[in-house]
Amino acid sequence: MGGVSATAAPVANSSGSVTNQAIQVLQGPYITNTYGGGIQCQGPTLNITPFVTGSGSMQKPYEPYYNDPVYDMRDLNDDGSLDNPGNILYHVPTRTGQKDNYNLSVGVSATWSIPQDKKLQDQCKEAAATQIDLMRQTTANKRLDFEIARLKNCGELMKAGIYFHPRSQYAKICADVIVTNPGGVIPPHRHSIPSVSVPNAKSVSPPSSPAAQLGAPLQKGLGQTSP
Repeated sequence: MGGVSATAAPVANSSGSVTNQAIQVLQGPYITNTYGGGIQCQGPTLNITPFVTGSGSMQKPYEPYYNDPVYDMRDLNDDGSLDNPGNILYHVPTRTGQKDNYNLSVGVSATWSIPQDKKLQDQCKEAAATQIDLMRQTTANKRLDFEIARLKNCGELMKAGIYFHPRSQYAKICADVIVTNPGGVIPPHRHSIPSVSVPNAKSVSPPSSPAAQLGAPLQKGLGQTSP
């Protein structure tokens, strides 16, 4: 009489996962510079797109091992039937192979766009330079008109004797204006009178006259007169 024990329920585990990730690069319009007057020029464009992608997969609860049962397969009386069907003799620890998966991707996507028609680019640049010169000349003309108006107004006011106080913050507006042969006097206006000395000159005092000949009473005091 003998007994035989064997594992009657084999276990097979399989798992799989598929992750599709894509990076989409959207090309924007060309960089456009506007110079006024309806002039717009487009230049080469460089698009740089950094990206970071990641994924992770895991199973809960985490079980690194499981107990695989070993059943009683003995037939002690040799009748062709199991004596203890379904009876578990013991368990065998079996590794599951379960693990977590993580993925991290870092990269940079770049596109370089260049206009193909160089002639149009050169013409647009030339038109832009002309427009810039025109705006500069227009600004210079307006500046000249302002200076001439300032010169005229300051000159007319100075001829009329109207001016800012030297300590006024607005005195510098007309500080560089010069008026020649003005009709009036431009302040500050001063004249120095030199002294003249006569040689061998004697000082002459006016003759004195009696008080009676002056034709008016002399004041001796407040409310008193002399006859």
